[in-house]
Amino acid sequence: MASVRVELPISASPDHTWNVIRDVGAVHERLLPGRVAGTSIENGRRFLTFPDGNVVEELIVALDDQTRRFAYAVVAGARPPLEHHHASFEVTPDGTLVWTADFLPDTAAGEVRIRMERGLAEMAAAIEKAAIESSKPTP
Repeated sequence: MASVRVELPISASPDHTWNVIRDVGAVHERLLPGRVAGTSIENGRRFLTFPDGNVVEELIVALDDQTRRFAYAVVAGARPPLEHHHASFEVTPDGTLVWTADFLPDTAAGEVRIRMERGLAEMAAAIEKAAIESSKPTP
């Protein structure tokens, strides 16, 4: 089984970053606006709809406010297709966002790493932009 871990310090408070990550039904609005077109939750599963129409179905495994950790498993719609997938996001006390994925087949590791690195950079940009906007005084 392959395992990929990517991490990136976020220029926002850990509380703000966790608030975005834990809002599992608003990926299209808060975490990956533009990259994800829609998000829905049904019976413990999250469905992410992408602009090209692809839908990724995820099983929500754990959402832990104390450890600031969200775990999920992709069960359908992964690109590249995966036999098994389990991943988690964690916000560390210093504000680093850590994304870890374990999956099969091992041969997908290179492509999965590239997608995770790009995705994490996009997430960081959205989180940081929202943090700046929320800190501006209201007129």
